[in-house]
Amino acid sequence: MNTFQLNEVSFSYPKQEKPALKNLNLEIRRGEFVTLCGPSGCGKTTLLRQLKTSLAPHGDLQGEILFEGTPLSEIDQRTQASKIGFVLQSPENQIVTDKVWHELAFGLESLGFDTPAIRLRVAEMASFFGIQNWFYKKVTELSGGQKQLLNLASVMVMQPSVLILDEPTSQLDPIAASDFLAAVSKINRELGVTVLLTEHRLEEAFPMSDRVLVLDKGLLICDGTPKEVGISLSKRGHGMFRGMPAPMRIFAGVPNTLECPVTVREGRSWLDRVAEESGLRPHEPAVHESGGAGKRNTEGKGAGAGNAGEAPVIELKEVWFKYEKNGPDVIKGLNLTVRRGEFAVLLGGNGTGKTTALSLVSGINAPYRGQVKVTGSWAALPQNPQSLFVKKTVEADLLEMLKERKLSKEEKEKKLRKVVKLCRLQELLGMHPYDLSCGEQQRAALSKVLLLEPEILLLDEPTKGLDSEFKLVFASILRSLQKRGVTVLMVSHDVEFCAEHAQRCAMFFDGSVVTEDVPYRFFSGNSFYTTAANRMARHLFPEAVTADDVTLACGGVLAGDREPDGNWDLPDDGDSLTGGDEDFSANALSAGSGRPRKSAGIRVEQTEVKDRKLSKRTRTAAFMILAAIPFTIFIGIYYFGDRRYYFISMLILLEILLPFAMVFESRKPQARELIVIAVLCGIAVAGRAAFFWAPQFKPVTAIVMISAVAFGGEAGFLVGAMTALVSNMFFGQGPWTPWQMFAFGTIGFLTGILFKKGLLRSNKYALAIFGGLTAFFIYGGIMNPAAVLMFQGRPTKEMFYLTYLQGIPFDLIHAAATVFFLLLAAEPMLEKLERIKIKYGLAVKKNP
Repeated sequence: MNTFQLNEVSFSYPKQEKPALKNLNLEIRRGEFVTLCGPSGCGKTTLLRQLKTSLAPHGDLQGEILFEGTPLSEIDQRTQASKIGFVLQSPENQIVTDKVWHELAFGLESLGFDTPAIRLRVAEMASFFGIQNWFYKKVTELSGGQKQLLNLASVMVMQPSVLILDEPTSQLDPIAASDFLAAVSKINRELGVTVLLTEHRLEEAFPMSDRVLVLDKGLLICDGTPKEVGISLSKRGHGMFRGMPAPMRIFAGVPNTLECPVTVREGRSWLDRVAEESGLRPHEPAVHESGGAGKRNTEGKGAGAGNAGEAPVIELKEVWFKYEKNGPDVIKGLNLTVRRGEFAVLLGGNGTGKTTALSLVSGINAPYRGQVKVTGSWAALPQNPQSLFVKKTVEADLLEMLKERKLSKEEKEKKLRKVVKLCRLQELLGMHPYDLSCGEQQRAALSKVLLLEPEILLLDEPTKGLDSEFKLVFASILRSLQKRGVTVLMVSHDVEFCAEHAQRCAMFFDGSVVTEDVPYRFFSGNSFYTTAANRMARHLFPEAVTADDVTLACGGVLAGDREPDGNWDLPDDGDSLTGGDEDFSANALSAGSGRPRKSAGIRVEQTEVKDRKLSKRTRTAAFMILAAIPFTIFIGIYYFGDRRYYFISMLILLEILLPFAMVFESRKPQARELIVIAVLCGIAVAGRAAFFWAPQFKPVTAIVMISAVAFGGEAGFLVGAMTALVSNMFFGQGPWTPWQMFAFGTIGFLTGILFKKGLLRSNKYALAIFGGLTAFFIYGGIMNPAAVLMFQGRPTKEMFYLTYLQGIPFDLIHAAATVFFLLLAAEPMLEKLERIKIKYGLAVKKNP
């Protein structure tokens, strides 16, 4: 039986013209180990997430997905949670508890297992994965590799039949990555669990795989054994072949009639036979002059060997640093020198202090002992590229970098055009940065950094998520920067990239550099922190560290795609990037490269005419608000004497929840659909509490109106009523609580109805004017007479008139506050809420 079967599966994200997946027909057989690979943005993560409905992105899915013979859509969430294990890319994103043992038990507790069963399974998994020594530790004390292993164990404790892993080693050092993949292979081999894995680092994944699938632009272009796929990509001249294991790339570059090797062991045997047949002399290692950043330096050793004549621009002398006063030292006596125009790399295990060292260079952190000297302007690319994105499209983010620079419009457009082509962003400009794949985000973040034109470039894991083809482009970018005297200091786990392109490599351990050298000497002396090519050929060519080194030593020819096509060098300001004089504007950056993918974060200004009819649900809500709720308050006043205000408040909530629940009548809501409403309530409550010192100057009415515009009148009433009830836990409950619930809720409901009917626009000025009027006339019009009814047993007309007059100053302050907060927050919040609605499919379906 097949674990998964995909029949004509296609998928498109909302507002996107091009599908992410196209007509996929695929079978994943039970017990197989399948590796899925392809360029960044080709649809790998999209495909994997379609195989578990709770993780599936919102969009248009066509075709059929079967899990063990049953349509996936018909399998309940409990079964999917236990049978389909999923390990995410970032270890931090999957851990939900504070202790290791609790994390292991969390999934079973959620599924309702009894305590003896939980203890048995947790003990078994802890033993299987060797977790006993850190079983009682806090998860914050674990290394990156331990966290990812914990995620794997937490999934396996539920005994799934299939294990899906989305680039699980992307943030791990080579040794931790090797250990993790070995554990995955053991699960497949000894437990018979089907494994579907996506990876960019294929050196160790390929030998474990029964099948390899290659995606490109949403299409399945290769499906076969690792050898078959490697040969097929090589014959096609496909860029993905650069990411194949070193033995396969060396084999393709050397004329021979032998069988293609996949593993290092097979590569050694193949190399021995080639050496025997060709008469190679193993005591004469190949000398590979790669040029640029990766040029072999056979003279000098240690710091700045390739830039000995240049002045130091980064100097750290006996630097010590710790994050907490009484905490352990993270950096211990670090000495590091990087010279102008040099490309230096820091390697080492997770948690050894590499990223902290970069933060000291950039000035984010300061040492408590020692000296840090940096000469020149710098720019940093952080490990998490999302931390650089501040706008709703890639294009806007790039323009933001040039905003403060004194350049003409033409100069800004020219610089922008250069970096867009350089980083291959032509089709991504209209996308929200958070909607890009990991590799695409890295490219977008890199382009922002390049626009700063720094003298020193600090890079933290810049090749994470990048496909092999763009790594060549990235290396070319770094070489062109070096030619201009830019210094590059990089932290990386990508051993293959560093061996091929860096000038100097330094091993970080226990807070300091323990050894450093030029790449061929640095890697040739290591057993584990070295390349697959070196492990394969070190018995014949000890100093060969790249696949190209071994290929040349065997008399082979380097692949023609060693350098990227086109002019990838950073041109001078007077140079043309494209070689032509085509018209260009900041809003048409994609000229000549297809239309850019559109952003899903477009705010709706006004409801379309065809959608303005009120549903039965809305009419029911109107009856509840205009009739049932006032009647409930009346009963509370005259029959309970305002002494059962908690009971009345609960009745009001129940009455409004009935029509709100009808929103989800015809579908099964996900938790995130209700969480957004809860978050809006939380923001309103927090806003009221934050301005406790300013009577009536509160953002509550503004937040309620924004909620109503985004999610409808029913949601607006619910946010208003809940905010009044919950915030009064801080401000004081009383007979006024039901009245406030009714007043805030009515404003929310009316706002939603008028927007639905097209009578109210969502721009900030229209909302601000309407908000000021509703705060004064509706909230004041309800709460002022309520004050008389609450505290006067025999109200008169004069009492109502006097209360209105006394309340005018407070109502004016409330109206002014509502106008202020709507002008400030309406448009950005509505843009974000509209993006959330579209991305996660939260737009309410229309009922007849």
